[in-house]
Amino acid sequence: MTRRTDVALTALAPATWGTTYLVTAELLPADRPLWAGAIRALPAGLLLLALTRRRPHGIWWARAALLGTLNIGAFFPLLFVAAYRLPGGTAAVLGAAQPLLVAVLTVALLRDRPGRPALLAAVAAPAGVALVVLRPDAGLDPLGVAAGLAGTAAMATGLVLTRRWGRPPGVGTLAATSWQLVAGGVLILPVAAAVEGAPPAPDGPALLGYAWLGLVGTALAYVLWFRGAGRLPVSQVSMLGALSPLTAAALGWLVLGQALGPIQLAGFAVAVAAMVLGQLPGRPAPAAVRAGSGQPAPGAVRPRSGRPAPGAVRARSGLLGRARISGRAGQPARSRRQSAGSVSIATPSGSAPGGSSAAAASGRVNRCAAAGPAA
Repeated sequence: MTRRTDVALTALAPATWGTTYLVTAELLPADRPLWAGAIRALPAGLLLLALTRRRPHGIWWARAALLGTLNIGAFFPLLFVAAYRLPGGTAAVLGAAQPLLVAVLTVALLRDRPGRPALLAAVAAPAGVALVVLRPDAGLDPLGVAAGLAGTAAMATGLVLTRRWGRPPGVGTLAATSWQLVAGGVLILPVAAAVEGAPPAPDGPALLGYAWLGLVGTALAYVLWFRGAGRLPVSQVSMLGALSPLTAAALGWLVLGQALGPIQLAGFAVAVAAMVLGQLPGRPAPAAVRAGSGQPAPGAVRPRSGRPAPGAVRARSGLLGRARISGRAGQPARSRRQSAGSVSIATPSGSAPGGSSAAAASGRVNRCAAAGPAA
C-alpha cells in the first residue's frame, strides 16, 4: 500500500474515537465510565484473540501486559476521570498535547529527533483544538488536569514503545492488538467493580452503543492505530489524534445542534493545517550506507581505493601470490634466497584477489543496520 493509504487508514482510528462522546451521551448508562471502558476493551480483545488464536510467548507476555496497561488499562480510567472533573473541551486539549509528549519520547527512546515541521505541527494542533472546544467558563480542576496529562502521557508512551518493539516475527496486527485489549480490559475490570459496583443492565440503546464502541471504536480502531504505528513515524501518527476532538465537535454541530462560531471554525482550520504539516516526510533515518546509492553515509568508514578494508588480508596475485616458503628439499639455494624476501599470505575463504574482499570486488559494501526499533 502507498503511504497515503497508510495515513488514511490510521486517521480512521481517531475519527472513530471521536464518536465516543456522542454515543456515550446518547446511548450508554450514565455514571458508569469504568464499566464502559471494560466492556469496550475486554470483549473486543477476546474476539480478536479467538479469531487469531495466537498467544504471546517469551518476553512478549511482559511487553503485551505493559502496552495493554499504557494504551488501555491506564488510559481509559484516567481519560474518564479527566472527562468527569473537567469540561469536555479542557480534557480534549490535554489529549491533543500528545504529539508534544511523543516528540520528547521519540528523542529519549528512539534516538530520533523530529524535524521542524513536526515540532511546529505538534504546537499548532493543540492550539487549534483549544480554539474549537474551549469555552470561557472552562474550569481547571487540579486532579482532573493531572489525570488528563497522565492519560495522555500513558498513551504517548504506549505509542512510542509499540513502534520501538514492533511485533514478534510471524505475528500480525490483529493478534498483537488482541493481547493489549485483553490485558487492558482485565486490568480495568476489578477497578470498575470496586468503584462502580455491579455492571449496568443494558437496554436496547445501550447494547447498540456498546456494540459500536466495542467492535468499531475499539477492535477496528485499535487495529488500524497500531498498524499505523508500525508503518509510519510515531510523530505523524500522534498528530492524527487531533481528529478525535475535531470529529466530536463536528458531530455535536451536526447531530446535537451545537454552535460553531468563527473562532471555532478558525480553530478547525489551524488544527487541520497542523495535521497536514505533521504528515510531511521527515528526515531519513541514519544508516551506515544510504539505500540504493552505493555511497556510505556521513560518518561511515570509507575504504580507500586499491587498499583492503580494515581487517582484510591482502592476497597477492600471480605466481608470487601462490608461492610459499616451504623449504622443500631440492629447491636451489638461489631460488630460496629470492623467495625469502617476499612472504606470501594465504587467501582467506571469502576474500577476492587484488587486495579486496569478495563484497568489495563485486561493488557491494557491507551495510550496518541502523540503530533503532524493529518495525
